[in-house]
Amino acid sequence: MSQLTNDVNLELLKTLCTIRATSGDEGPMKDYLLQYVADNQASWKVQPTIVEGPAFQDGFMLVFGKPRSVVFAHMDSIGFTVRYDNQMVPIGGPEIENGWDLVGQDSGGEITGQIVADRMGELLFVNHEREIDRGTTLTFKPNFRQDGDLITCCYLDNRAGIYNALKLAETLNDGVLAFSCWEEHGGGNVSVMARYLYEELGVQQALISDITWVTTGVKLGLGPAISIRDKAIPRRRFLNRIFDLAVQSEVPYQIEVEGSGGSDGHELQKSPYPFDWCFIGAAEMNVHSPNETLHLEDLRNMTRLYDYLMRYL
Repeated sequence: MSQLTNDVNLELLKTLCTIRATSGDEGPMKDYLLQYVADNQASWKVQPTIVEGPAFQDGFMLVFGKPRSVVFAHMDSIGFTVRYDNQMVPIGGPEIENGWDLVGQDSGGEITGQIVADRMGELLFVNHEREIDRGTTLTFKPNFRQDGDLITCCYLDNRAGIYNALKLAETLNDGVLAFSCWEEHGGGNVSVMARYLYEELGVQQALISDITWVTTGVKLGLGPAISIRDKAIPRRRFLNRIFDLAVQSEVPYQIEVEGSGGSDGHELQKSPYPFDWCFIGAAEMNVHSPNETLHLEDLRNMTRLYDYLMRYL
């Protein structure tokens, strides 16, 4: 069984949810995470090597020991870009509801406004007292709250996946944690990381630390979902190894089968490198809204399962 039994660090998760870092603007999240590593790595079992630089743009990797596998966690979120006359275009696939609060910053200072959508949902605007600079990024206003074992906030997708990677860093002996960009809007720098992982480190096994959705077959509180497929199909022999180890770990999990949706695994599969991969993540309700909700026990068990897989995969 996994050795990780610590409770969820809600303050860390709350902080991650408040950082504005939409697709293409992951710099603030990278800066925070690198500072977090600098402040905390002395207490980790192994101190990692940081791999970053212009070749990886705003992405970076933490390399521990002699890695066999990598965990990908995307740093970006959905949001909106201000166009002309306070019209907005979506970043990724945010849910839309009139009156939801948005925040941002431009040359005029901090911005707080509300979503205004036309009847057809074809035009989006932000209600603000002045014209906002063109190209300004707006995100949902965070409101982190807890109700028993349920936590709710915007951007738990994928700040909970990042949190999982940071918890894994505390005990990881051998492995790579890769923090990627642009996942929510499609594409990204995963293929660049894949080249380095395969050619420089000899790594070709990946776990995708991301958050999925509650469906008729995946429920809150029953453990993280191990995905057999979404719009991409991982290699079955690798999945079989994952399931064998998941059973041995004695960590509760669910099996997910979907025909749509994607992740860093999809981009990894399209790269020219022979990677095996599997998406494993807690499920949430109200995806891509200000009210994403997940079960704390699913997050605890997600971290425990990753800890076990990275030790024996």
